[in-house]
Amino acid sequence: MIGLKSLFGRSVSDIDTPTLLIDLEKLEANIHRYAEIAAQAGVRLRPHIKTHKTLEIAAMQLRAGACGITTAKLGEAEVFAAAGVNDIFVAYPIIGMEKARHAAEIARMCHLIVGVESVKGIQQLSQAAVEAGATLFVRVEVNSGLNRTGVKPAATVELCHQVLAAPSLELDGIFTFRGISFPEAQTRDPAVLGQQEGELMVALAEQINKAGIPIQAVSVGSTPSTPYAALVPGVTEVRPGTYVFFDRMTTNAGTSSPDEIALSILATVVSRPAPDIAVVDAGSKTFCGDVIPEKAGLEGYAITTDGHNGIVVSMNEEHGIVRLAPGFTPEVGDKLTFFPNHVCTTVNLSDEVVVLQNGVVNNVWSVAARGRRQ
Repeated sequence: MIGLKSLFGRSVSDIDTPTLLIDLEKLEANIHRYAEIAAQAGVRLRPHIKTHKTLEIAAMQLRAGACGITTAKLGEAEVFAAAGVNDIFVAYPIIGMEKARHAAEIARMCHLIVGVESVKGIQQLSQAAVEAGATLFVRVEVNSGLNRTGVKPAATVELCHQVLAAPSLELDGIFTFRGISFPEAQTRDPAVLGQQEGELMVALAEQINKAGIPIQAVSVGSTPSTPYAALVPGVTEVRPGTYVFFDRMTTNAGTSSPDEIALSILATVVSRPAPDIAVVDAGSKTFCGDVIPEKAGLEGYAITTDGHNGIVVSMNEEHGIVRLAPGFTPEVGDKLTFFPNHVCTTVNLSDEVVVLQNGVVNNVWSVAARGRRQ
């Protein structure tokens, strides 16, 4: 790639490939759209930064009204805490003494909330917090249907009691991630599923309160379900993530339109082996591969940003095989832009993103927390 500083003010044609491009105007619009949803519903917005892992975008979300951020891993939390973000929720069960001690260290830098779903996790976090002279705020994770992590609702009261009894831990509340594609979903309608998610968690919080356990936070919501879960009285916080960029999956769910997708992948045609096939210099190391397209109701791994001229139908590490629409005949050396299926994993594969405003390079941002798996 041309030196990063020399890119400023240049056009897309000057950018080396493969590269992730961000449309600044669309990014800002998406951030303000969800900030307004939360504000009108009277709930806190705590966006999940796993989508962008970028300090500049987190700062934009906080300026727009977010109360703090959500991360998936402690390594991500550490990056943002070091950058001055002072209210962070790690929405993941912390297991292992090394991780518990890491959490206690980060708690000295910011107000840190962590997730638990087992007695083992509570014991380890308590021990680490006592050793460090720190206080860890804890939310109990509830399995609301996704069957990934979290305790069944009936076990939540007992686990809350365990947190209350643990030294140097403070019970903050309960949380869940349900999404809109969990195994027993009777519909894929985000409005129905979001309302159900909110109502389930609020009812559970009321049961816990009746047992004499104070619940401060009832935290829910994915990008598709947030607009509806936020409207349920008693929900206190929503945690959407993908909304900053959107992608083909959110568009397929009806949550966004193609015109709202703020991140695309710029790639160069390096071969034309057949009239209806182009090979580009972006493969599985650039496009995401964690989502099986057919299971997500999608065709291919990415689509050209016009919506029809080319679909990435297969990949290897460095090559994307693009099936071309009739009459579309890019030449070797031409550059194409694609929308990814799942933007979160796409971003985690790149070191930086190029920010465009009015079609020219406005900035280059580091994906500061990429690769933080622990």
